[in-house]
Amino acid sequence: MSLGTLYVTQQTRSWVPKGIVKQFNLDVKLSDKDETYHNSFPLNKIPAFIGPKGFKLTEVIAISLYLINIADPKSKLLGKNAAEYAQILKWSSLANTELLPTEAKVFKPLTGQSPYNKKQIDEGNAYLDTVNGIFEERLANFTYLVGERLTVADLLAATFYVRGFEFLYGKEWRAKFPSITRWFTTVLDSDYLKSIVPEVKFRDAPIEYQPPKKEKKAKAPAEPAAKKEAAPKKAAPAAEEEPEPAAAPKPKHPLEALGKPKAPLDEWKRVYSNEETREVAIPWFWKNQYDPEEWSLWKVDYKYNDELTLTFMSNNLVGGFFNRLSASTKYMFGCLVVYGENNNNGITGAFLVRGQDHVPAFDVAPDWESYEFTKLDGSKEETKEFVDNMFAWDKPVEVNGEKREIADGKVFK
Repeated sequence: MSLGTLYVTQQTRSWVPKGIVKQFNLDVKLSDKDETYHNSFPLNKIPAFIGPKGFKLTEVIAISLYLINIADPKSKLLGKNAAEYAQILKWSSLANTELLPTEAKVFKPLTGQSPYNKKQIDEGNAYLDTVNGIFEERLANFTYLVGERLTVADLLAATFYVRGFEFLYGKEWRAKFPSITRWFTTVLDSDYLKSIVPEVKFRDAPIEYQPPKKEKKAKAPAEPAAKKEAAPKKAAPAAEEEPEPAAAPKPKHPLEALGKPKAPLDEWKRVYSNEETREVAIPWFWKNQYDPEEWSLWKVDYKYNDELTLTFMSNNLVGGFFNRLSASTKYMFGCLVVYGENNNNGITGAFLVRGQDHVPAFDVAPDWESYEFTKLDGSKEETKEFVDNMFAWDKPVEVNGEKREIADGKVFK
């Protein structure tokens, strides 16, 4: 008999319950959000668990402890006595309520996921220093948070540190908090997490806020363009605007070494901006622009959809990402759309990139690793259908077999 269903995603709070199920080989079904989930958990929080006879459980600490107890009530992950068990609850709660939310308070404005507020960021960083100081002092004297062996407190706290290491904790921070850094890498390499948590690459410096560029007011569009007011691309392509003179010569973009393509992007951007998308622009793209020897197609997905909230904020996140990609304007074109509704949305899209590797085009943006890149085969009909839909925005997005309406989006051109 199945022990129940665990609802998880790529959200950080999903990782430990998933690791427990896998490591203990529990007969628990892992599921994305479905109709049963939405009917059972009105707060729309992940993870969530439904067991036999309608037993329901939310909150990651409670779910993790429950799963370990049904797998092995004597597991060392739960400590060896009441005092250690209390310490497990202490460190798990501290990381869950003080560490992770404060990290989000700092990195979300820096990455465009929430409005920029310098006072909020400064206060958050100051509080993080205090919280991290508590963890550092403990880990300077012990291998793990509750002594000399791994417990569920380490698993939970380490996963809550992931976003901090991804966005905030550079070389100077790691030199200041060496014990946390040592412990973090050790715990993530444990059997419970190493196949669950995506690879974390240490930063040289914290991510920096880049304010949106002030766009020049566009001239009134001609009459044919006015008919397409609802379309996602009527303004003249940004690539045609003359950049302001630089104070010093800029380093060459790595993709410049590929030379000029047979079909430069400017003409495609003009066609896309000024012609009917389905009837004219998309056929023109496949006939005149896409050459698999010079260009590659990529599906781009935001990794942390379950951390998204309001759709307009998700769209602002895309806008910030595009601003930070401006150095690659000459080498790619693409669309990212926000699908779904408030507190249940995601980001996906398609890009045309110069050359066969996406990294040189995207790594100009400090937050590019928050996205997953999948190379597409332009000769396949399913690829053409996906790219067409991402360029046109006139059909729902299919996610895990479910049709999701497009709420918003942006064009990188």
